[in-house]
Amino acid sequence: MMESVDIRKGWHRRQWLAHCSLLLWAAPLRAQSRSPSAERTLLVVGDSLSAEYGLARGSGWVALLAQRIAKARLRWRVVNASISGDTTSGGLSRLPALLQEHRPAVVVIELGGNDALRGLPLAMTQSNLEAMAKAAKAAGAKVVIVGMQVPPNYGRQYGDEFAALFGRVAKAEHAALVPFLLHGVADVPGADANFQPDRIHPLASQHPRMLDNVWPVLRPLLR
Repeated sequence: MMESVDIRKGWHRRQWLAHCSLLLWAAPLRAQSRSPSAERTLLVVGDSLSAEYGLARGSGWVALLAQRIAKARLRWRVVNASISGDTTSGGLSRLPALLQEHRPAVVVIELGGNDALRGLPLAMTQSNLEAMAKAAKAAGAKVVIVGMQVPPNYGRQYGDEFAALFGRVAKAEHAALVPFLLHGVADVPGADANFQPDRIHPLASQHPRMLDNVWPVLRPLLR
């Protein structure tokens, strides 16, 4: 588990350095041209909700996304770079190498939930997401920000502020926004039945719904 004290003391300087590093890595990628007929890459950078935590391989929403794209005969390759337990700080540090290796045309950022679970500053979460979006755009990719919400026991004010930060990032960075990945899963009567025993990770049966939340926002970017 990440120590929040260390992050809070030095995160301003580290985030500035990470942001500069991201832009330096991404800049050479912008000028590279792609043939319109060539297969393009969609990169998903997320946490356990995208990494199939507790699920059989191939049953998570990202795997279902790859299947849907293939069925639609779209020339896209889906790379799932999600890691269970990852935070926005982790995603920020991993992104330069991912951009360099995969040269994605679309980057889906599904991070932030673990920041809330660890009580990390909302300003840090927002700053990290903005830096990731900037770097992806500098590398020539379109960006999708996937929003998250926290359970009511976090308090209404914190919950509202946390949910709102994803929209602010999307607006500031001109990115597409999925308002809430778990809409129809976590915000319905009897929602506990939709989750694994930890009450955090949805059952495999709920991942098609999660994909349906992402697809209308993502599909226009796959033309």
